[in-house]
This record gives sequence, C-alpha cells and structure tokens, in this order.
Amino acid sequence: MAQDTLNKGTQNTDPRWGFSRRDFLRGSGAVAAATALSQQTTAALAQDKGAQVVSGATQITLDVNGAPKQVKVEPRTTLLEALRYQLDLTGAKPICIDGSSGGSTILVDGKPMQANTMLAMQVVGKKIQTVESLVNDAVPKAFVACDAQQCGFCTPGFVVGVKAFLDKSPKATEEEIRKGLNGNLCRCGTYANIIHAALMVVKGGANG
Repeated sequence: MAQDTLNKGTQNTDPRWGFSRRDFLRGSGAVAAATALSQQTTAALAQDKGAQVVSGATQITLDVNGAPKQVKVEPRTTLLEALRYQLDLTGAKPICIDGSSGGSTILVDGKPMQANTMLAMQVVGKKIQTVESLVNDAVPKAFVACDAQQCGFCTPGFVVGVKAFLDKSPKATEEEIRKGLNGNLCRCGTYANIIHAALMVVKGGANG
C-alpha cells in the first residue's frame, strides 16, 4: 500500500486533465530539443549561404558614377543617405519615404530605382549612376531648352527617369512617355514641358 501511494505521488496525475507531471516534463524536453535542432539547422543554412549578421558602422565600397567610393554605413543606412551626406551627391531628393514621388530616382545597373527605399549595403558590387553623371547628356540639355522645370526640386528624378526610359525605348511616342514617367511627380505641374523635352530627345534634338 505504501509503495502504491508512493507511485501515485510520483506521477502526480491530475484527474481533471488526465496527464502526469512526468508526461509534462517529457513533452517539455521534446519541445526544447526540437527548438535547439531548429536553431542549429538555421545557423547551418545561414553559414552555407555565407550570410552574415552586421551591426554597427561598417565601411563599404560603392561603384558610383564609374568610380569606387568609400562610405561608412550602418545596416539601416539608405543609399540616399550615403549619396547625399557622405558623397555630397545631392541630386536625388528625400521628398518621400516610400519612393512614390520619384524624387530619389537613380540608376542601379542601368535600371531606375529609388535610392530612399534601398539600403546602401544592398548595392555593393552594383553600378550606381546619379543625375550628376548626366551633365553632358541630351536629356538635361533638352530640359533646359524646353524650360521643363520650375522650382527644380523634382527635376533630377525626372531627368534620370527620362534617361532610363528613353535608353529602353528610344523611339517612344508621347503616350508611351507619359506612361513610362507615371512614377514621377511634379508639384509645380510642368508635365507638358517635361514631355516636350523627352520628345525632343526622341527626335534627336538637344544633341540627342
């Protein structure tokens, strides 16, 4: 009788729930083992893929306008911040935080991207081109010829956007240009002159 009582006391079975402390501990041990295995697997996969966890400021090299540029960034530093505040390339503008204005348009490997929605570390090894590199291009010359700017705040984004679009569609029609520049906004409303500038380049004007 004493042994039976001892056994029952060890099991601590609760009639309301139908399981013992031993069952609970056994289950907890299984969960802990599964968690540890999952963590080990995740770490192994990350190591296989060469993933690295970066914290604090890190010096990286960016290929900007055809030249290597050293910048010191944190993991959260955007490409726009690196360009403006470390490389003094202020053409791309911090107009919005979601890229909807097109004001921070730059080219990454020839494709138009929004510098304020990209991390600087994302573009290591890629070719970055800002509006400053287009000083002798036909597009900004056409903008001047067509008076396609007022306050000028959105102009760099439009210039890069037009450049990217016409590189892809050099014979674009007016309707195609309007659709192609749909992601750029001008608060002054100089859209008509911007379209005229793009059409001038299409027709070979402004030394295009």
